[in-house]
Amino acid sequence: MLSNVEAAFKGLLTCLQAYKMYGLRHPMFTRSLDSAHASFEDVLAERQEMVIGIVGEDLAFEKEIFFDLSKFLRPAILYLKERNIERFAFLHGLSKDELGIFIEFIARPKEDFKGDIQEMLNLAGIEHINIGKLKVADGKDKAGSGPDQRGLYDSSADKINQALSGVLNFEKIDHLTLKLSMSNIMESLSTKRQELLKLATLKRYDMETYIHMLNVSILSMYFSSRLGFDKSDVLNIGVAAMFHDIGKLFISRKLLHKPDKLTDQEFGRIRSHTIMGAEIMLKYVDTLGILPVVVSFEHHLKYNSSGYPRMPLLRKQHLASLIVSICDVYDALSQRRGYKQDYSPDVVYNIMNKEKGTSFDQELLDKFFRFMGLWPVGSIVALNDGSIALVKDENESDIRRPKLEIISPVDKKRSVDLAQDNSLSIEHYLNPWKEGKEYLRLV
Repeated sequence: MLSNVEAAFKGLLTCLQAYKMYGLRHPMFTRSLDSAHASFEDVLAERQEMVIGIVGEDLAFEKEIFFDLSKFLRPAILYLKERNIERFAFLHGLSKDELGIFIEFIARPKEDFKGDIQEMLNLAGIEHINIGKLKVADGKDKAGSGPDQRGLYDSSADKINQALSGVLNFEKIDHLTLKLSMSNIMESLSTKRQELLKLATLKRYDMETYIHMLNVSILSMYFSSRLGFDKSDVLNIGVAAMFHDIGKLFISRKLLHKPDKLTDQEFGRIRSHTIMGAEIMLKYVDTLGILPVVVSFEHHLKYNSSGYPRMPLLRKQHLASLIVSICDVYDALSQRRGYKQDYSPDVVYNIMNKEKGTSFDQELLDKFFRFMGLWPVGSIVALNDGSIALVKDENESDIRRPKLEIISPVDKKRSVDLAQDNSLSIEHYLNPWKEGKEYLRLV
């Protein structure tokens, strides 16, 4: 048995070397893959799984440590550890195709192995291989907790920028890494909702359009998850939301950064971005599905179909488009553009509520603000007694009266639930880049 396990692991690393030297289609890689898979079949014919661990710099199988093999394979072991891979579990039923995809996966640059690498495998469709770091006694991996929310936000922004750039250049995109970034955000929304939504609602002064698209994606995933969608649908809506404005980027980045008001001709070009975006995303249906095409086309159509592109016949929009449309307008109103100032949260609320039944589905819009609140998490607000507070959480029963932390005066710092304290109320919002800037150090 041990000799078969050694042969299987050697075959795996031989495949990796052949892939790096010759590529996926070369006969040398094909032969090495055939040989490796045969070795795995020999082991898995006698057991349901084969688990190999890397302890220090040595390979281990069950109670055995392969000291001699480990010395021989030391560079390969270090290569795997750099990618946060310390444990392999190969399961009965492993196919040759899966093994080939796995080889291609571990050949990626080490920078790609951040976050949940097992989720990356799952997204690639690999069902019979599990990988990760070794566990310690308390069940946590040795790396400790995952990235903080700001790091997750910024890392996701980088990955999304790469994906958008690839689509704009009609290149093949790494949809696996893209979906992993979206999946990481989706998982964080269930555990670190306040921190992530705070970043999405308050990071408003980066003029790059891809930050807007990331924000809309975060808001869309949060909204759809609160509406009760399952995880796969939430992820698909998030990906579609991320590409909703791809046509706008394609048409002209210069127009988007123009400091003056757009001319009628320029605005007309921008309006055509929905059709252009749908045409672009049609090229990626095989990897991203049809939903990005639909959302790109419909997100400015408006609930009553009075928007654009103009349709000869009234048609019911996809629910994902209605969700993304609300999140798109919400984030756009909250950002400062070259041709307008940003609006405070209460003004955004009033503007959007005037469009109930026309631009937005009334029931969806009501639910959106019930989940988001009138004053988003992280807002700095002035109270009627002269104190300054930070919004910590929402009260769905009364969106105007959230849960707060008073931050100034410092000697009166405390937590307050406005739903329980009728003596206090919010007077107005403090822009964190203007009149609220002096209070940021207290947050």
